[in-house]
Amino acid sequence: MSLEQRRNLLIELLNDSEEDVRVAAAAALECLESLQDLQQIIQELKSDKRGQRVKAIFAMEKVKSTDIFPHLIGLLKDPDADIRGAAIQVLGAKGHPKSLSSLVKHLKDPSPSVRVHTAEALGHFDDVRLAPYLVSLLAEDDDQLVASAARSLGSIGSPESVEPLMNLTRDSRATVRVAAVEALSELPLKG
Repeated sequence: MSLEQRRNLLIELLNDSEEDVRVAAAAALECLESLQDLQQIIQELKSDKRGQRVKAIFAMEKVKSTDIFPHLIGLLKDPDADIRGAAIQVLGAKGHPKSLSSLVKHLKDPSPSVRVHTAEALGHFDDVRLAPYLVSLLAEDDDQLVASAARSLGSIGSPESVEPLMNLTRDSRATVRVAAVEALSELPLKG
């Protein structure tokens, strides 16, 4: 069955008598259309205009295909920090395990905003092995970076994060203390 035939069938099913079928057809049609848009998105990534490239990167978040990952991971080497940051945000939102090692490297990115986006992105992964990387960021001077690392530690839920986060509640910066308290509320209780 060709893509066009699949699309036509799904359009027909939008008029099905059962609501569940209509809802499923609408979701499937959206997914199919996002795949058709992927080639256009990839072309926009090659634009000379930063705004157009960033828009294309965020459009990839809606594409339900593993074909986007090589493009996003390739963008992590871009000289423009905004491009790297956008790619990191989308990779984090997608939470694909194969992108993890590429993301962790950007905790040491020269751009402070890229480091913040990376710390936030890692919070989307349910992997306690990330805790030591994030705990190491809690001693940084950058308030946003420390707060992002704390929030991600809460999201990951590693019990080893309790003590470092408790210590962070005594930090002189209010935004950091708030992030530490919120993260502690997400951590599982030791039994």
